[in-house]
Amino acid sequence: MTEQEKDTTRLTIVLWGLLIGLITGAVVSMFRWCIEHALTATIWAYHQMQQGQVVWWLIVIGGSLLIPLIVGLLVKQQPQISGSGIPQVEAQLDDELTLSWWSILWRKFIGGILSIGPGLFLGREGPSIQLGAAVGQGVAEISGQRGTRRRVAIACGAAGGLAAAFNAPIAGTLFVLEEVYHNFSPLVWLASLASAVGANLIATTVFGLTPVLHLQYAASLPVILYGHLVALGVILGLLGIVYQQALLAMPQLYQRFIPGPRWLNGVVPFLVTILVGIIVPQWLGGGNAIILSVGRLSPVLGTLIILFLVRFCLSMVSYGSGLPGGIFLPILSLGAIIGGIYAACMIQIGWLPPKYFVNFVIVAMAGYFAGIGKAPFTAILLITEMVGTLTHLMPLAVVSLVAYVVVDALGGAPIYESLRTRLQVPEQQQAMQGKRAHLEIPVMLGSRLDNIAVRDFTWPHGTLLVAIRRGERELVPSGDMLIHAGDTLILTMDQNMRAQVRRQLATILAAQSQPTHSTHGDHE
Repeated sequence: MTEQEKDTTRLTIVLWGLLIGLITGAVVSMFRWCIEHALTATIWAYHQMQQGQVVWWLIVIGGSLLIPLIVGLLVKQQPQISGSGIPQVEAQLDDELTLSWWSILWRKFIGGILSIGPGLFLGREGPSIQLGAAVGQGVAEISGQRGTRRRVAIACGAAGGLAAAFNAPIAGTLFVLEEVYHNFSPLVWLASLASAVGANLIATTVFGLTPVLHLQYAASLPVILYGHLVALGVILGLLGIVYQQALLAMPQLYQRFIPGPRWLNGVVPFLVTILVGIIVPQWLGGGNAIILSVGRLSPVLGTLIILFLVRFCLSMVSYGSGLPGGIFLPILSLGAIIGGIYAACMIQIGWLPPKYFVNFVIVAMAGYFAGIGKAPFTAILLITEMVGTLTHLMPLAVVSLVAYVVVDALGGAPIYESLRTRLQVPEQQQAMQGKRAHLEIPVMLGSRLDNIAVRDFTWPHGTLLVAIRRGERELVPSGDMLIHAGDTLILTMDQNMRAQVRRQLATILAAQSQPTHSTHGDHE
């Protein structure tokens, strides 16, 4: 392939991603706008209830019974719109799940607005990612793209969805690579970045350039106080494990204590939310306003503890019901509250100057998400973009790393991966049999494939290594060719085997002490 052909390919990929991003940006911006205005109207209605307006009591209670029934019917018709949608997108990219993009798009759009807008403790980011993935799939299918091109379209649509949800194009791109696609393929990151930029362009046009979580602080945290970051990271890691276990246990608790079909479970969080709305309507919603209020008002310690308990419990009840809505923003809001609680405690006993309260609110958001999602790079960049400043990079990195290590040491798995294993995936093996698919596997330093000849590795049955991408070159493999760390292996197999092969090879290629290989390694 000539350099001119390579450049043309890259240009095509960028334009392809940009098109998907622009469409995704429009869809997600409309989704986000509807949720924000619905939440504003909901809070206003609760204020009317506080003033004794009987008609609004009837409207809110009636809506809290009717809306979950409507959303429940949407979920019953299309079960894969349930929850955040991120596990479904991951399964799509591994060819474990085949979905009708239009069926997902309109049902997730309406169901998400009806679930998040009335003030439930759910986030817009997961649904935005699934909406973007549906847009990418739709563009690919309408234009006749299949296989790798279709998967790339889904991935870059997902990146555009997160970018538009939070005005965070870099974090949107990295989240898809780190958490959803699990591969830093040049083809994927280039298309995803173009999509994220296009989607963010639309979102900033609609919502403005002000960062989503624009928090001002008095001073940067001095290095002498970094011990607090380590302590906070440990706390976030421990509470991250609690969050993971509680969230994963919720479907069983619903099944045990709530009679009736699962698609009716949404009535429970709607009715419980009324209790919070009557007392403190400002606490409703995914958490964006909560984070800003905690950062700007510096609430007292007792209020922060109550706020944490309320939001933690109702986040579990809301997501566990299976309603369309995410956990991304609720996790960030809980992290902000934990950071506020830690800072308030340290300030009260005189171990922390009050001016650093906001700093801990900011860094705790990244730490909590890094621990629960086990995606530290995304956490760092996301909070950097959402807050709108680079001065917190080092504190963000310290807290995120510590929280990640604590969760990992305690055996915690990435929450989206855990949720994915619980998906009800229909049997599709026969439908996919005979169709070929490609799989890209990166070779990590120290993995079993590092510095081994192609012939000396037992490849999974039915799998063929067709190319090795090394830097800018794409090599045709031979039996004697050595595989090096940094290579990307391109394999082909039946489409129905793709997910199985990816999991098998990902385990093999996990970083570990390199065993003794054959003498082929001496040729290097």
